[in-house]
Amino acid sequence: MTLTAGERADSPFRVTMPGAIGEVQVATALRQTVVIPTFNERENIGALLDRLVAVLPESDTEIVFVDDSTDDTPEVIRTAALTCPIPITVHHREHGTGGLGGAVVEGMRLARGAWIVVMDADLQHPPEIVPDLIAAGLRDGADLVVGTRYAGGGRRDGLSDGYRKLISGGSTFFTKMIFRNSLLQVSDPMSGLFAVRTSSLQVDELRPLGYKVLLELVVRNRPGRIVEVPYAFQQRHAGESKSTMAEGLRFGKHLAILRFGAERTRMLAFALIGISGLLPNQLALWLLAHVIGVHYLAAAVLANLIAVGWNFALTDSLLYRNRRHRSLSSRLTRFFVMGNADLLLRIPLLALLVDGAHVGVLAANLMTLVASFVVRFLILDKVIYRAMPKAIALETA
Repeated sequence: MTLTAGERADSPFRVTMPGAIGEVQVATALRQTVVIPTFNERENIGALLDRLVAVLPESDTEIVFVDDSTDDTPEVIRTAALTCPIPITVHHREHGTGGLGGAVVEGMRLARGAWIVVMDADLQHPPEIVPDLIAAGLRDGADLVVGTRYAGGGRRDGLSDGYRKLISGGSTFFTKMIFRNSLLQVSDPMSGLFAVRTSSLQVDELRPLGYKVLLELVVRNRPGRIVEVPYAFQQRHAGESKSTMAEGLRFGKHLAILRFGAERTRMLAFALIGISGLLPNQLALWLLAHVIGVHYLAAAVLANLIAVGWNFALTDSLLYRNRRHRSLSSRLTRFFVMGNADLLLRIPLLALLVDGAHVGVLAANLMTLVASFVVRFLILDKVIYRAMPKAIALETA
């Protein structure tokens, strides 16, 4: 624990540095820790704390903010904490690994309460429901209590328009279809409001990506008894929504990793990139062989060069952006060597299919591309973009 200059040792405000996460766990008799991830939420802090103080016992509660802000939100929290009767911890992260979900997990590591309540800072999750979550968990002997918008009278009025309601409802339905068995007790797996019994939590098992940390917790930790408490999702108090297209893509990646595992997901993504590369490959081959009149073997070599460039651009920027340990020139050179080395096998095979088996040029070329896929992926994943030991734990960030 690190105190800022001028603070009293008995101040309710606690500041942590990134290296302190998980180093010290202090046993306390706290009933609950409220974990709140923040990103540029300065205008919401005062109202949020006022409403939490009004409903939570001061002696049995702590509040942990994990902050990824680029504005002065940490300073606003610092100022508010000086007069807040509930002890406050703020952990500011320079690099928001794992997004909002990663922030929640770091907050869980700092928490000292018997229960951990996770909620947003924008007041779309009404603070008044926090005692109800804890009470439901204690009453029913639950390991996890989920605030739901979709059962028992819960409402999602705070979704600003029909488009957001469609996206929310659609993603919820799709997720429940994919993880049907794991989510039998959960009507709202996309909820960002929940309480988990600390003794049932296995933080080291969590590999969050993006903002749907509840889904991560349910699928990986498999809590025993889950109950739900309905609530009305509110309008944002101030600031702008953090829901973006980029977050949507991260959510899709998160679903794939949870369902198939990280390596299979990379293989699937590599296959999709490879499929996308078929278009420039086949188009170039057609232009060179059938329009310009280049011999089909030479045309296949040139078309392959074009496709390899296409695949490298997508693979390097989308699939392995966290494994770019080598220089760009090194990655590009290795990728092109790999992408063209299989021509030593593909060209003789192509000739055999076309001249020996009388298969059409385009069909034969497609067959040789499919045949080389697995070998390419293994070389790519294990050699060119080999995960460094220190980065393995951050693989899904």
